[in-house]
Amino acid sequence: MGYFVPVETGVNIYVEDVNPGGEKVFLFIHGWPLNHKQFEYQFNILPTLGYRCIGIDWRGFGKSDKPFHGYNYNRLADDLYIIIRSLQLQNITLVGHSTGGGIAVRYLSRYQGYGVSKLVLLSAAAPTGFTAETAKQLLDETLNDRAKMMQGVTDQFFFQYITKGFSDWFFQIGMEAASWSTAGVINLLKNEKLYEDLLKINCPTLIVHGIHDKVIPFSQAKEMNETIRISRLVPFEYSGHGCFWEERDKFNKLLAKFS
Repeated sequence: MGYFVPVETGVNIYVEDVNPGGEKVFLFIHGWPLNHKQFEYQFNILPTLGYRCIGIDWRGFGKSDKPFHGYNYNRLADDLYIIIRSLQLQNITLVGHSTGGGIAVRYLSRYQGYGVSKLVLLSAAAPTGFTAETAKQLLDETLNDRAKMMQGVTDQFFFQYITKGFSDWFFQIGMEAASWSTAGVINLLKNEKLYEDLLKINCPTLIVHGIHDKVIPFSQAKEMNETIRISRLVPFEYSGHGCFWEERDKFNKLLAKFS
């Protein structure tokens, strides 16, 4: 089932709620510039094991409203807090991919882990995101030929072979975002750092990262593992930035065991 949660006047966030009767809850936070659809291959499987899977679209992405403001970690973490509080969620496993991992880290730091019992950082953009050089290129392309930018992201996202159909599907997910929100998050990834936030994470944390990741290097996963007190790093040897699809069976089993 799908519905909207208001997070401020004129801004409603889309929530996809699969198997709402499930006892244990996974809340998935997508990466840039995607939306909840990227977790299709988790939503197909985990509910059959009894889990409730909730996916949200950040403001500016997917089916959510697309204001011109609010594309920083504090505001995105605030949106997440309002959703968790509104849905009265407790003891959830929070799963953040890429920039979604950065949002999850800021959320746990900013709200002392309200409602969250476990954290999964999947190819997370922490403690840093894009270099200034990468950000400039992506921003120039976004503002002048966003389709070219998204095709470039798709081409370097996966280590394993993807079909043209899959590539087209993934491309379209990215194009569902607004151009201004896509650009806004590029600036976020260039300017915001999460070193201090990582030190404030106190819940059990699973770090999953592809060793062939060309978007967020595997070295950052090692840094997170060294910084977060209760953490375990699981390298994915046959994945790039898309562990959730490239090694989906392994990832789904890992999630179910960790929860």
